[in-house]
Amino acid sequence: MSRFSKRSYTKELMDDLHCSGRELEQTLRELKTINRLLGGNEVTTSGIRTLVGKNAARPYSVADLGCGGGDMTLVMKDWSIRNGYVLRIIGIDANPNIISLAKENVLLNYPDIEFRQGNVFDADYLTEDVDIQTCTLFMHHFTDEELVRMLINLRKRTRIGLVINDLHRHFLAYHSIKWLTAAFSHSQMVKNDAPLSVLRAFSRGDWERLLNAAGIEKYKISWHWAFRWQVICWV
Repeated sequence: MSRFSKRSYTKELMDDLHCSGRELEQTLRELKTINRLLGGNEVTTSGIRTLVGKNAARPYSVADLGCGGGDMTLVMKDWSIRNGYVLRIIGIDANPNIISLAKENVLLNYPDIEFRQGNVFDADYLTEDVDIQTCTLFMHHFTDEELVRMLINLRKRTRIGLVINDLHRHFLAYHSIKWLTAAFSHSQMVKNDAPLSVLRAFSRGDWERLLNAAGIEKYKISWHWAFRWQVICWV
């Protein structure tokens, strides 16, 4: 059986909620560069546009789950300003060290972006419902069973919909990122986690099965370069 036929559940180094220090900071910097160069950020912002349409007359609240160093909150904020939307953005991550780094990276320029430590499996990871929840390179960190539980939980706190931006499990994606990180990365965490992320990633069939199991009936799955799935769910 091909190693790409089903998802790997091998844990990534970044899955340690206590990881911190210089290695973590280097990893977050490199992931920011990889996402920018490979065009992955637009998968999230175009998903938000699909959910809200051209209606910029009111503000929208957006929770960015697994926010990491806050890079996607900055991308969404800049995108909203350029396109005339008003977004109230809340970054959420379970690792307190990552939340501290996100605040350092973001709040100097955008003090209105909020950051909270929270675990999406807890009922109080949000203290209020939001219009949209985004998950950028976040879902592949979890097992199928955990993802179904998570999706059910997210639906309860979302008024409009979800935008999921995650990797396509494909042999070309795996070997490409493994070669690129081996050649250019200065982070052992990136060299380990980047190719492993592809093995933990998804096929279209995986998403259809997971969404159906979570009771989500209205959704759109589309493929984007480079080896990304965009999953938009209306709740």
